[in-house]
Amino acid sequence: MRVVDPGLCGRCAESRPLVSGRGSTFWRCGVHDRDPRVPKYPPLPVRRCPFFRAGDPEAAPA
Repeated sequence: MRVVDPGLCGRCAESRPLVSGRGSTFWRCGVHDRDPRVPKYPPLPVRRCPFFRAGDPEAAPA
């Protein structure tokens, strides 16, 4: 299985990883909940994002 670097999403407090039933990992952007113009699942890797907030996405509430 190929592992994709999520870029900024992997270090952003606004994102969280979701694993599908088939084992694929998707990064969900929490900014989408406040601004639907932002993609819910951005194409990876994300290299620049005006909404990036440093944090631990694994610690985000489910």
